[in-house]
Amino acid sequence: MQPRAIGAAMVSAKAARGRSTLGDLRQSGAMKLLFPRPDGAALQVIAINTAGGLTGGDAFTLTACAEEGAALSLTTQAAERAYRAQPGEVASVQNTISARPGATLHWLPQETILYERCALRRSLSVDLADDASLLLVEPLVFGRAAMGEALRHANFRDTIRICRAGRPLFLDAMTLRGDVTTHLAAPHVAAGAGALATLIYVAPDAEARLAPLRAQLPKSGGASLIGPDLLVARILAPDSFDLRQSLVPVLRELSGDTLPRSWMT
Repeated sequence: MQPRAIGAAMVSAKAARGRSTLGDLRQSGAMKLLFPRPDGAALQVIAINTAGGLTGGDAFTLTACAEEGAALSLTTQAAERAYRAQPGEVASVQNTISARPGATLHWLPQETILYERCALRRSLSVDLADDASLLLVEPLVFGRAAMGEALRHANFRDTIRICRAGRPLFLDAMTLRGDVTTHLAAPHVAAGAGALATLIYVAPDAEARLAPLRAQLPKSGGASLIGPDLLVARILAPDSFDLRQSLVPVLRELSGDTLPRSWMT
C-alpha cells in the first residue's frame, strides 16, 4: 500500500554576525518545527509530530541544512512512537540533512520506541562538506520495559548513510523482523538489552575524543575510531532510562555543553 503523506518539513540555518539564524522554512501536515530562544551561537530546532506517533502507512519527511559557516542543532520534543500497524502497511520516515563548508550539524533526536506489531522503515541521509562537523545520535527502544512489553511481532528497518563531499563515509543498516525480543536475548546479539544507541562524531578532534569517551561508556558500550576524524560508538542498555543515563554525559561533552534542554528531562 502506498504510504500516506502525513507530515513534511524543510529548514535551513545561515550564518549572520557570529550567530546562526533561520534561513528557509517550510512545514506541512503533522510535522511542525519550533525554535526556542537560543542558548548559544547555533540555531536550535525542535521537531514535533502532532499526530502523536507513527502507524502503518504514515509517511514523514524532514530536510535540514546548515549553510556555510552556520551551526544547526535538531532534536525532537519527545520520544517518537512506532505503533501497531495493520497487515500490509508500513510507516516511512525519511530524514535528509546536510552541512556546507565550515558548518556544524547536530542531529540529536530523542528515543524512537518500537511497539508490538509495529512496521517502520526509517532512513537518515547525511551530506557533509569536507570541513563540516557532525554529531549524530539515534536512540532506539525495544518496547516499554516498565509495562512488561515484548516485541514478538515487529518489522523494522533502519539505515544511516553519511557522505562527505559526495563520497561515502559511513553506512549502517539494521533489519529486525518477527520475534525481536528473543533475537536480542542471544548473548552474541544484545544479551537481552532493551535499548540501543548509535553515536557518530565527525570532526578534526575525533581521535582526541576517543579515550575520554571510552572512559564514560558503560560495560555494554564500545567506541572505535574508524578514520582520523570519524568516531563511532554503540551503547546497549536494559531500558530507555539506563540508556539516557549513559548518553547524556557523552552528548554533553561532544556537543560542547550545548545539549538541547529536551535531553535534560
